[in-house]
Amino acid sequence: MSHIAFLLVPGLHLLDLAGPAQVFSTASDFGHPYTLSYIAEQPLIPTAQGLPLAARLDWPELGPEDLIVVPGWRATALAGSPVIGAASRQFLQDHHARGGTVASVCAGAEALGRAGLLDGRRCTTHHDVQDELARRYPRAVVIRDVLYTADDRVVTSAGIASGIDLALHLIATRHGPAIAARVAQDMVVYARRSGHEPQASAMLRYRSHLDDTVHRAQDLLDARFDQPLPLPALAAAVGVSERTLTRLFTRATGGLTPLRYQQTLRLERAEHLISHGATVDAAARAVGFEDPRMLRRLRAREI
Repeated sequence: MSHIAFLLVPGLHLLDLAGPAQVFSTASDFGHPYTLSYIAEQPLIPTAQGLPLAARLDWPELGPEDLIVVPGWRATALAGSPVIGAASRQFLQDHHARGGTVASVCAGAEALGRAGLLDGRRCTTHHDVQDELARRYPRAVVIRDVLYTADDRVVTSAGIASGIDLALHLIATRHGPAIAARVAQDMVVYARRSGHEPQASAMLRYRSHLDDTVHRAQDLLDARFDQPLPLPALAAAVGVSERTLTRLFTRATGGLTPLRYQQTLRLERAEHLISHGATVDAAARAVGFEDPRMLRRLRAREI
């Protein structure tokens, strides 16, 4: 079981908190249990929407598999953001130093900046304060016009609803695209990704359409991306002809065939495994490629 600790700051936006919390809570419903804690420097936290939130004052014991999330808050400028105490900043630093992941939504990137965690790393925040974030933390590499970034266990998102995208990305990297797709479907989230960030998981990037037949085909591919699933079997499973499925799938996803979609899922999962120490051959076998040369070709094509 992993622990998700939310650091609550006065004036926080409810959706910045509720979106990621709902993602991890839903993942728990599907057999991947998470414990959620809410920590603050005062027992009652006012929110931007007027609903006060109760929080604990002590940090739980966290390990490398655990996550700290800093939701954003209402601020016309980062310079006028609420005070974040030295103890909280130190806890963020220490958690990351011990191998843990830290994340922010919207203006929450300011807290990571104050903790020194943006230095030398790619990051993003809400478009209204991107330029200010770059000025305040010149050693940070601020990426504009993307929903989220991930760099060395520091994950940042653009704000408000993109906190859901960030959390789904973390679920996909931890448990695979099928679970993330299932969580997204349960939450009725089919968000189109922006930009060309590799962190933008295909199971969301190509799910912004409203074609139920294609969604059902994608559900099967997401759940069995590492298994053979020939076009005739896939078409039969969703009740259409091969030609019809190919036509609908290509139109809904902006040009991908079912095979190409499955290869994209495999490639993203393989890249995650390789980044965590797996060899190319081992990653290829793990994601369903019989011949590692196919994975090498796909990786070369993406460069």
